[in-house]
Amino acid sequence: MPMEITFPGGAAVNASVRGFTIHTDQPEEDGGGNSAPAPFEFFLSSIGTCAGYYALRFCQQRQLSMEGLKLLMDWERDPDSHRLTRVRLTFELPADFPEKYGKAILRAAGQCSVKRAILDPPEFDMRIA
Repeated sequence: MPMEITFPGGAAVNASVRGFTIHTDQPEEDGGGNSAPAPFEFFLSSIGTCAGYYALRFCQQRQLSMEGLKLLMDWERDPDSHRLTRVRLTFELPADFPEKYGKAILRAAGQCSVKRAILDPPEFDMRIA
């Protein structure tokens, strides 16, 4: 399914897919209007939400309580190249979460398709139409 990328003005860039529009902008210090998350923040959020989805499905399939389940994500970047060097996902589990499922929920979240795409990156084909 194709995604259309458009440029509404300033440093904003939008992506439209399946009838949804994803708005992005750059922070003011990077020449943007700070009206939406930056594209890199959307990229990072796709990692967290994908891992979160797999954790959610893990709990739903076992009829485990989701109350209090939270996923915190932070990351590190090389100060010179700005390359992403580490992504850390920390799960806060509900108080009554069965201990026997601790490692299993991490394995489930690790099946995230966004993470797998990073670990085995696709080929990029850029061209002029």
